[in-house]
Formats: sequence, structure tokens, C-alpha cells
Amino acid sequence: MVELFTDVEERRHGRYFGFYRMEGAELRSAVVFVADQTETAGQQSCPQDIHAALRELTASLAVQNERITVLQRENQELATKVESQKTEIDQLKQQLEVKQVAFSASLLDQGEGDTGPFDDHTTLIFKHVITNIGNAYNKNTGIFTAPVRGAYHFDLTIVGHGNIVAGAFLLRNGEQISITYENPTSGTVSASNGVSLLLEVGDQVFARLLASARIFDSQSHHNTFSGHLIFTM
Repeated sequence: MVELFTDVEERRHGRYFGFYRMEGAELRSAVVFVADQTETAGQQSCPQDIHAALRELTASLAVQNERITVLQRENQELATKVESQKTEIDQLKQQLEVKQVAFSASLLDQGEGDTGPFDDHTTLIFKHVITNIGNAYNKNTGIFTAPVRGAYHFDLTIVGHGNIVAGAFLLRNGEQISITYENPTSGTVSASNGVSLLLEVGDQVFARLLASARIFDSQSHHNTFSGHLIFTM
């Protein structure tokens, strides 16, 4: 009975032990399976996370590039404004430096005689400089060049004699502004004209003798071309 019981007990305990061993093996298999599934899920979710992060980074870079483009455009606009302001400042400095402009010149530097008539309108060169404050008048060309933007006044006087017309145009940049004219019948005649002009920097003012006209000058300086700056603008 004892042996049988023992054998029975051993068999009973063996079944228990076998059951426990089987349960342990299955548990280990379950743990390994779960671990494998977890690793596989991790491997599957990792690329998804990377792609999501790349999409976010790409979107962020696009926004940054757009902001950079806007800033570059704004910087270019500011640079243009600064350059324009520098130009305005330079012009203002020039206007402040050139406070006084005035000139007066007569036709002949020496001797006496007639000028004209010519077949075409001819620029008059007033060679005898009486006054040239600011050096805006060129006695070699007969042309006054405005050094600053402003209002200027000009006077032109001519003298003729005999029965030939005496006349001259006043021009700004080649465009006729006024005419000084006299048609003598005998003796000596004179004519004068004056005009005020708004000139930009670099504008040129000069006189031209009318075609077929004649004027006379001597050391008495009958024919004069004068101008001065009234005020800057």
C-alpha cells in the first residue's frame, strides 16, 4: 500500500510537476512571442515616426524659406530707399554749398566789330566775363549750366545797326524760351528781354543769333548775357 501510494503520489506529483513545466514553457513562449510582437511593432512604428518628423521638418523649412524671401525683398527695398535718401542728401549738401550763383558777360573780349549774318542760327559766345560767381558760365562755349535746382533769372541785350535785323533766341536745353529782336531802319538800335526759369541740375541756358541777323559790339560791351540764382528748390 505504501509503495502504491508512493507511486501514486509520485505520479500525482509528476503530473503536477509536468503541468508546471508545461505551464512554464508556454509562459516563456508567450513572453518571447509578446517580445517579438513588441519589437516588430516598434520596427513598424519607427519609420512612421521618422517620416512624420521629416514632413514636419520639410514644412518648417518651407516656412523659413518663405520668411527669408520676404526678408530679402524687404532688405532690397530698404537698400533702394537708403540709396535714394543718399542721393537726396548729396543734392541738399550741394545746394547748401552753392548758395550764390551769378554771371554777366559781353560779346567781344577785345576790339569791335559785327557778328553775323550767318546762314543758320548760331550760338553766341560771350567771351568777356564781367562776373562769374559760382563758375556756372563757360566763356568758351557761351553756355550757362545750372549747378543746383532752383529759380534763375536771365537777361539778354543786343545792339544792331544799319538796315539788318538784330535778333537772338534764349534757349534752355536747345528749346527756345524767348526772343530779343529789333529791326533797325537806320542808325543803332538795341533790344533787351528777361525771363525767370526753373532749372534742374545740369540744365543749360544759352543764346543764339538768328540766321541772317547781325549785331555789333565794341569795348563798350553793348551785347550782354547775364543770369543769377534767385533761390534754390
